[in-house]
Amino acid sequence: MPRLLSVNVGLPRDVTWNGKTVRTSVWKSPVDGRRMVRRLNLQGDAQADLVGHGGEHRAVFVYQMDSYHYWERFLGRNDFTFGQFGENFTVEGLPDNEVCIGDRYRIGGAEFEVTQPRVTCYRVGIRMNEPRMPALLVANRRPGFYFRVLQEGEVGAGDDIVKITDGPERMSVAEVDALLYLPGHTSEQLQRALQIPALSKGWQSSFEAMLQQDLSSKIAVGNPGLANEEQAPAWPGFRQMRVARIHKESDNVTSFVLSPIDGQPLPLFQAGQFVVLRLLVDPGKPPLLRSYSARSRSFPHQRQGRTEWDWKFISVQPCARRRSIGC
Repeated sequence: MPRLLSVNVGLPRDVTWNGKTVRTSVWKSPVDGRRMVRRLNLQGDAQADLVGHGGEHRAVFVYQMDSYHYWERFLGRNDFTFGQFGENFTVEGLPDNEVCIGDRYRIGGAEFEVTQPRVTCYRVGIRMNEPRMPALLVANRRPGFYFRVLQEGEVGAGDDIVKITDGPERMSVAEVDALLYLPGHTSEQLQRALQIPALSKGWQSSFEAMLQQDLSSKIAVGNPGLANEEQAPAWPGFRQMRVARIHKESDNVTSFVLSPIDGQPLPLFQAGQFVVLRLLVDPGKPPLLRSYSARSRSFPHQRQGRTEWDWKFISVQPCARRRSIGC
């Protein structure tokens, strides 16, 4: 039977990364005894970035011991401790390729529902001292997943994890994660994902944008699950962009500065808003779509009236000079 191995919590702290100060709660430490799980988080835990992390659909992050062992072998490391991947629950069992969005579980006195895979974030690369980590989690299909709290209650290390209900459509965490981040999806897969009520609104909106490539002004785009649900989209459909500059920041991180072909100023983005990037790599093949979450308004190129946005990609090589962006 699956089992809860460790309950991990952490509070926001400032860390230095690439000469900048980053506020993060990715450092989690195991706790003794039992902890109360509330609707938005665990007792003693907090999120630094309340737009990109936390909320009802991302109350508890879960990661598996099997993935610990996988990354130990893959990275050649033996220094991992509970909470290493920023998770609240370290568990035995519950692999990403078996757990499905909408599955419900009882742990201790609380009940939970699986809502989404982990959104890849550069902060896990900081915690792991491995800048490739966000891309590796996706490429190796080991993202981990989030719980929504259905019933508040106490949990503790050693609790059994009892499955209560199967989610509809039986789409695994790994499958849903690949659907957003990896090429090769089908419209049927997107439609199935959109039939899962438990899937968080942010992911639903991203899949709707992918499904409706020929967007009209009547279609709501962006990410209302992570930003303001009442806010209108920044613009309808996709805007064509060119790569204005490319900066090689490290062996694994390349920064692309994108500028609109029409030369019109870009609006200020909202933190947590999703932007869908459509890459026309091969004229004879369907475009690739990637979804990215805007973290804050503090990026160097994010100023009113600017005609550039700065994007950082992990382990990406320039493959085309023209991109289209939907926001």
